[in-house]
Amino acid sequence: MTTENSHKTPSYTITCRMSHEAAALERLCQVVRIRGFRIAKMAVESSIAGADEILEIALTIQGHRPVAMLQSQLEKLHTVAEVILTAPALVPAASRRA
Repeated sequence: MTTENSHKTPSYTITCRMSHEAAALERLCQVVRIRGFRIAKMAVESSIAGADEILEIALTIQGHRPVAMLQSQLEKLHTVAEVILTAPALVPAASRRA
């Protein structure tokens, strides 16, 4: 169900690289939620880098709060190696009319 209000919510894309540890992904999702954002889309890929297992996570998030604050909080997680904030996510025209 879509509401008119959801169309006005800013959307951002974040790419995060982190160590694959127990509950690491859950902690990342918790920080996103606590900081006032909603995960609209998430893709996770696992890879091996040397002896370490790495998670590459692409998030499309929505929220009205400053996204730089969320980026800063994600970077503080001990399992996170890198957080990249790309330009605000573009919503396809067809989705905006739904």
